[in-house]
Amino acid sequence: MKQDCILITGANGEIGHSLITKIYEQGNGNIVALDLSPLDSCLAECCCEFIQCNILDEAHLVEIFQDYHFTSIFHLASILSTRAEMNPLQAQKVNVQGTAILLELAAQQTLQMQYETKFIYPSSIAVYGFPTPEAKQQAGKVREDQALSPVTMYGINKLACENLGAYYGAHYRLLNEGKQAHHIDFRAIRFPGLISAITVPTGGTSDYGPEMLHHAAQGLPYNCFVRPDTRLPFMVMPDAVKSLLTLESAPRESLSQLIYNVTSFNPSAEQLAEITINAFPSANIHYSIHPARQIIVDSWPGDIDDSAARRDWGWTPDFDLEQAFQQYLIPQIHNRYHQGVTTVKVQE
Repeated sequence: MKQDCILITGANGEIGHSLITKIYEQGNGNIVALDLSPLDSCLAECCCEFIQCNILDEAHLVEIFQDYHFTSIFHLASILSTRAEMNPLQAQKVNVQGTAILLELAAQQTLQMQYETKFIYPSSIAVYGFPTPEAKQQAGKVREDQALSPVTMYGINKLACENLGAYYGAHYRLLNEGKQAHHIDFRAIRFPGLISAITVPTGGTSDYGPEMLHHAAQGLPYNCFVRPDTRLPFMVMPDAVKSLLTLESAPRESLSQLIYNVTSFNPSAEQLAEITINAFPSANIHYSIHPARQIIVDSWPGDIDDSAARRDWGWTPDFDLEQAFQQYLIPQIHNRYHQGVTTVKVQE
C-alpha cells in the first residue's frame, strides 16, 4: 500500500523553509520535498524523502506519484516576479505548464484513489492590475473578483493557474460520459508581500521592506527602488504559513470560494523606512526610483479585502505592523548579524 504523505514542491524556497519546519513541529514527518536544487541540510530531518526534480520533468513526477499517495499538495515551485520579467517564456513554462502537469497527476490520483486530493496553491496580489496610481488609490480594499488585469508575466501566470485549478476542481473532463465522481480539492491563497526573518530577500518586487532591515542591521546603505508614498499589503512569514495550514485543514463545506485574499498590514515605504531607522539609528536609507519596478508596484493594490477568509475559515493574522517588527523581524534580524547567526539563502 502506498504511504500517505504531503508533497511540497519548491521546498527550498522562502515559504518552503518555514512550511516544512512548521508541519514537522506539529508532529508530521511524512513530507516528500521536491526542488530543483539540493535540499538545505536544516530541512532534511523534517522530511521522509527529498527528491531533486524539475517541475517540468513529467516522467519523473509520474514515478513519484506511483510511489506515494499524496493527501495534500502544497505547490510552491515557481519563478518569482523579478526573474519572470527577465525570462518570461521560461516563467510561463515553469509557472503554468509545471502547475498543469501537477494538477493533472493530482486529478488522476484522485480518480484512482476515489479520494479528493487537496491542492493548496499560493497565488499573489500580482494577479491584480491598476492602470494608474490614482486608480489604485481610489479602489481601496480590493476583493478577489476585482481588477484582475495583471501587467507582469508572474501575475498573468498566477491568474492562469488559479483558473486551471478551478477547472480541475470542478469541471475536469466535461465531455467524458457520466459525471466524474471526484475532483481535486483546489484551494488558493493570494499572498501580499511576504517578509521573513529567517530567509534573506532575493530581489523580489516587494522586497524593499525586508531589504531595508537587512541592510540596516549590517550597517550597509540602502537605496529604496520605490517612492516613499508607495503602499502595498504585507504579512510576515509565520502568518503566511499559518494561513496555508488553516486553509488546508478547513472543512470543504465551509468554503464559499476557491481563492482567498489574506493580509495583515499595509504601510508605505516611508513608514517602513521610519521603523527601520528607529530600530537601527545609523541606518542610511535613500530613494533611487527604478521606473519599471515602480510601475509594477503601482499596479498592485495598496490594500486587499480578506473578509471572505475571515468569514469562511477563521483567518486572522497573529502579527499586526507593530508586532511584526518589534516582536519578530527586528529582534531576529538584529541577532542574525550581531550574534553570528547563519543567514539562510533561498532559491527563487
